[in-house]
Amino acid sequence: MSYIKRLIEDDLKGKMLASGAVLIKGPKSCGKTETATRYAKSVLKMDQDPQVSVIMATNPQLLLVGENPRLIDEWQEQPEIWNYVRHEVDHRKLKGMFILTGSANPPENVKLHSGAGRFTVVQMDTLTWQELGYSSGTVKLSKLLIGEINDFYEPAISLEFIIERICIGGWPTLINESLQNALNLNRGYIDLLCEVDMSHVSGVKRNPHKVRSLLRSLSRNVATLVDNKTLEKDVKINENNELSRNTLSDYLDALSKLMILSEQRAFNPHIRSSASLRKSTKRHLCDPSLAVAVLGLDKESLMKDIKYTGFLFESLALHELNVYAKANDATVYHYNDSYGYEIDAIVQKRNGDYAAFEIKLGVGFIDDAVENLKKFSSNIDTSKMESPKSLNIITGTGMSYRRPDGINVISLASLGK
Repeated sequence: MSYIKRLIEDDLKGKMLASGAVLIKGPKSCGKTETATRYAKSVLKMDQDPQVSVIMATNPQLLLVGENPRLIDEWQEQPEIWNYVRHEVDHRKLKGMFILTGSANPPENVKLHSGAGRFTVVQMDTLTWQELGYSSGTVKLSKLLIGEINDFYEPAISLEFIIERICIGGWPTLINESLQNALNLNRGYIDLLCEVDMSHVSGVKRNPHKVRSLLRSLSRNVATLVDNKTLEKDVKINENNELSRNTLSDYLDALSKLMILSEQRAFNPHIRSSASLRKSTKRHLCDPSLAVAVLGLDKESLMKDIKYTGFLFESLALHELNVYAKANDATVYHYNDSYGYEIDAIVQKRNGDYAAFEIKLGVGFIDDAVENLKKFSSNIDTSKMESPKSLNIITGTGMSYRRPDGINVISLASLGK
């Protein structure tokens, strides 16, 4: 399998020039090691070399010896290495000496000193459609964020293709696998997550059945506003399982440490109306294929349940937007107010410029999305903040084109960074 260039590589190269050490973090199997190896001149695999634990207890400095940049893979297996890297960066005062990769954050009881001024961080996600070659990248988020969009037109893609891609996901190891093999491997990923990773992440034994129940609840409620109390009730009713409030919070924290769970925070604009803004977060799994796997779904079941497939498609579109946003120094939010107005995604740059997105699997909801975007835009108090640079609808089975009213209808197969 040939290597696929990742969108984060420009960010990685820039940060290697800026700091002594770079941390690449992301969920297990998203491709961190493969990319980091291409920029390293020596490699230490903390989770594979049996001598590592012995050397850590006797002379940890030896682990840092090697040609630079030196890759320290799965650094969290021996989290104290962080402080030794920090001291080495201080001592040598050189740039780009170390690359650390990790698929989990270390437990709270490990005392790590701040890496400020020594470390920079690169977040890696599973592969996007642009990286996989399924998106032309004709409509660039970078242009949408400054409002410079030319007319465009691209044909639609099939629902069947979208569902297959949701089932397989963006895992590098699944690029050439059949749909059935991908489904089986993703289910195996969930099994290991429930039975091994959740306990390993902080050295606390966790009940695999309760972990699976929580994952199933999160999957049923993907891309929706759902609080812990609702999750607790959902687990009890639909899973016939009990999760105390504290256990639920603990399991959610562990999933976040493993970078399996991500939160889409609420946008807080200045608005004209008296509506109050809801500040709850939306929760997403790191790749929507995991929701398919944990619920035991497949292509046929998703074809029969288009409503749920729509939520998975929204989560997929958010995954793509997140990666493209990070490449543009931007963050993805959602908007929700007490009058019931919702916007699926607001992408905002650090300088305050932003664009609004509605996400619709099929073309039947385009008109509703247009009205929603127009209401949102007209409600912005422009005396206190700028209007959105663009209004956009990301669609699955619809074609890509620019409407006469200036709203962009963008197939996911046209969207890029």
